[in-house]
Amino acid sequence: MLQFLQDGYAGFAWPWFWLAFPLPWVVRWLLPARRTQDDALRVPYGRSVQAIAQRGGRGMPGRAAALAWLVWFLLCAAAARPQQFGDAVTPPVSGRDLMLAVDLSGSMTEPDMELGGAVVDRLTAAKAVLADFLDRREGDRVGLLVFGQRAYAMTPLTRDLQTVRDQLRDAVAGLAGRETAIGDAIALAVRRLRAQQDGQRVLVLLTDGVNSAGILTPQKAAELAKEEGVRIHTIAFGSDGAMSVFGIPLPLPASSPEDIDEATLREVASRTGGRFYRARDTGELAGIYAELDRLEPVEQPGKAVRPRIERYAWPLAGALAVALLAFVLPGRRR
Repeated sequence: MLQFLQDGYAGFAWPWFWLAFPLPWVVRWLLPARRTQDDALRVPYGRSVQAIAQRGGRGMPGRAAALAWLVWFLLCAAAARPQQFGDAVTPPVSGRDLMLAVDLSGSMTEPDMELGGAVVDRLTAAKAVLADFLDRREGDRVGLLVFGQRAYAMTPLTRDLQTVRDQLRDAVAGLAGRETAIGDAIALAVRRLRAQQDGQRVLVLLTDGVNSAGILTPQKAAELAKEEGVRIHTIAFGSDGAMSVFGIPLPLPASSPEDIDEATLREVASRTGGRFYRARDTGELAGIYAELDRLEPVEQPGKAVRPRIERYAWPLAGALAVALLAFVLPGRRR
């Protein structure tokens, strides 16, 4: 017991419940004595009865009163929620604050990707790979923003990765417009990451086009990211000059607006200390996110903490045991 008090005792969660302990005494002191209007019965031994009444009229016999106060004490202790420290544990902490930026422009509907043996559009393939990537980010804080003609934050930085998955699943191409505002997407991510710890600000940007909308150019936004210590990994996603019609790949014209501005994406990554990746199919995209898992660690040892374990059941069980003892004590029936 002494060892418990020295090492394991964590105090009471609701100590203010102890204010109720003197309540029965206060109520008894404030309430007036009960007076009866019944007719008195005169008996020859009335003086003896009166003496007994005066001796015990102030309350319960000493033993019963002590047990009643003990029960009330234990009930107050249970209500105050005594707690005990558990064994020390080291929970994982986030190694990075990671923001994902996904292109939802019109070109992401291009059906030139293969997933599970079926031809799918670029956004569907990207969603599948990102969902698998999120499964490996347990312990990290991840945020999601999407961009087209404008950039929007879908989720803030959060450890609730299921919410991020749900928002990603519900995103559709064209939701933010048909054009591509890469610079504005970077600027929005920088603003979201600015308040986070320096050295742990990372943006992973996926796009399949060129910057064709927005206020900021990608180069200017990259300068802002560099000043704020945000590292940007850029992913150019899309097949090499091919599209699919009824599942048959056909070449696109050389002047097709679907060409990806690899030079700009490479420059953005280089300026911010990140890396540029080129994914021409779903397999390459999955490999890129697997490499990002190695580049951006998910978790590191955190500060050891001792969880608090509820022990209100102990005094509650004690109160029940004392109440049962008082009920079965000899003299109770008398």
